[in-house]
Amino acid sequence: MLSSLVVLTPGMAVYLKGEEYMKMVIAVVKPEKLTDVKQALVDADVGKMTVSSVIGCGSQGGYAESYRGVITEVNLLDKVRFEIAVNDEFVQPTIDAIIKGARTGAIGDGKIFVLPLEQCIRVRTGETGGKAIG
Repeated sequence: MLSSLVVLTPGMAVYLKGEEYMKMVIAVVKPEKLTDVKQALVDADVGKMTVSSVIGCGSQGGYAESYRGVITEVNLLDKVRFEIAVNDEFVQPTIDAIIKGARTGAIGDGKIFVLPLEQCIRVRTGETGGKAIG
């Protein structure tokens, strides 16, 4: 027998007493915005991140270039990918900082993805959960 029914809509979270909630924020932005995004994150007290060089395509599409008379379609463009594990209270400040640093108003500014993060373990100490994120 069910004692209660919870109906969830997209974007809602159910918080159970004593549980920690962590998210992985992934952002893909233009490489020239790396320094601006990094500084905006540091200004928002988000200093722990992993940054990778990646290639990809989206709405921006690509461009055609000519090399020695041969026209080549370039549809995978250089991008920078940020991966930032945060406790729930830092999700919105992290998103706001990325937007502040990356937005130019042009197509190709990037995307931000927020995913649930089940577990985090600090290798050095064995700490888990939100404490391991820092």
